[in-house]
Amino acid sequence: MMTNLPLPLNTPDLGQFTRALSRQLGENAPSHLTLMNMLARAAGFQNVQHMRAAMVKAKPLAVPPPVPQPVDARKVARALQQFDPLGRLAHWPAKRSMQTLALWAIWAALPAGQKLQEGQISALIDGAHLFGDAALLRRDMVGCGLLARQDGGVDYPRVEQMPPPEAKALIHAVATRRKARGLPVSGAA
Repeated sequence: MMTNLPLPLNTPDLGQFTRALSRQLGENAPSHLTLMNMLARAAGFQNVQHMRAAMVKAKPLAVPPPVPQPVDARKVARALQQFDPLGRLAHWPAKRSMQTLALWAIWAALPAGQKLQEGQISALIDGAHLFGDAALLRRDMVGCGLLARQDGGVDYPRVEQMPPPEAKALIHAVATRRKARGLPVSGAA
């Protein structure tokens, strides 16, 4: 007498398995798709499409590890020239790419996770630059997605995100200047 031991059947490719089974069944074999659907139903699925969908859902997506992006040191050095020895933006750069990079350094000096009113955010921005135009910087930070403008312009929370590589390097360099002079370094990235 033979015991009923379960015999697992694993196949790397249902299509190949079906073709081999079809050859074994000979001329009386059902069509390839019909036979695949029969095998899928025998495995507990509605049909082969249901089986494929279940396999895709069960298989976790392979997420490749992040590739470190190179930092353009010359660009960071040019942006750092826009800041004074205390880490304050001395003047508004002419090039848009330098403006955006400079805004990241100011963004990092803002407190994370707080909604600040317009006067509070303007005071913090005024402490991070020397040319007296907090409104320009605030508007550009909103435009670049670094600040959010809520409740009709009453609240300005910092938008939390990962800075690009050059911005990270500039934030670190400006923070180092501020620390060297004994100044506070706020939200940092």
